[in-house]
Amino acid sequence: MIDNSSPKRCGFVAIVGAPNAGKSTLMNHLLGIKLAAVSAKAQTTRSRIRGVLTEGQGQIIFVDTPGIFKPEKKLDRAMVRAAWHEEQDADIRLLIMDASRGKIDPHTLPIIETIKEQKIDKTWLLLNKIDKVDRQKLLPLAQECQDLGIFENIMMIAAKHDDGLEDLKNKLLTAIPEGEWHYPEDHLTDLSERLIAAELTREQLYHQLGAELPYASTVVTDSWEVFRNGSVKVSQTILIERESQKPIVLGKGGQKIRDIREAAQTEIAELAGCPVHLFLYVKVAERWKDDPEHYENWGLEYKA
Repeated sequence: MIDNSSPKRCGFVAIVGAPNAGKSTLMNHLLGIKLAAVSAKAQTTRSRIRGVLTEGQGQIIFVDTPGIFKPEKKLDRAMVRAAWHEEQDADIRLLIMDASRGKIDPHTLPIIETIKEQKIDKTWLLLNKIDKVDRQKLLPLAQECQDLGIFENIMMIAAKHDDGLEDLKNKLLTAIPEGEWHYPEDHLTDLSERLIAAELTREQLYHQLGAELPYASTVVTDSWEVFRNGSVKVSQTILIERESQKPIVLGKGGQKIRDIREAAQTEIAELAGCPVHLFLYVKVAERWKDDPEHYENWGLEYKA
């Protein structure tokens, strides 16, 4: 741990990996606040999300990136490009890998090959979800990764259960370079409350809707109105691509949209620290993925 007599340190730490490896869970748990949507479904994170951890004399700017995968569509290409861009600019890169299979998974292997080919240094490997793998398989996996000779550190964690995260945080605080902080001590993220709130509602689409629909939808926060009693009225629009998708979002008698609203409202209220009244609307926008404004809000390049 860095004590107050030591020089200030500040560094950017990019969290990269294949979809569903646990990147957003890791950052949320390190910060102790939910900034990124988390789902069992792959490719939940679309935007570049920065979370700031300040402790002692150190400040770490974590960058949670979209999962790295083989892109097929415009939005996919923008997401993957953003992930590699953040990875290259970081002081330290955390490659997080789902270790539950007990072997290097096929989705992480191309990332490892790229790191090796491009000789990307300052890369730490995090073997995640170690609670789901036999320890007899875990040690040979760690040795196999060590033998690759491309990782500065290899650590075992279970991000969902905070296992190994305190040790990871302390090692990062001593490894980031000396320098002045980029943000005030109480700063947690560069995202606006509106965007975080939209992400929290979009998370519920992943939890409560079918396998494909969440990928064909997005959420926009239209207004954020603070009342004198301290409560907040939040209005959001769920954008979908086809009219036939609307009954799925609404559910029978409107029950599904109510379930989504109630769950999202609870999450947003925790974020805002006050009572929240959430209003959701559903709108068909066939080409919402071609709107440059969405890419700008997510920190992605429209022309990727």
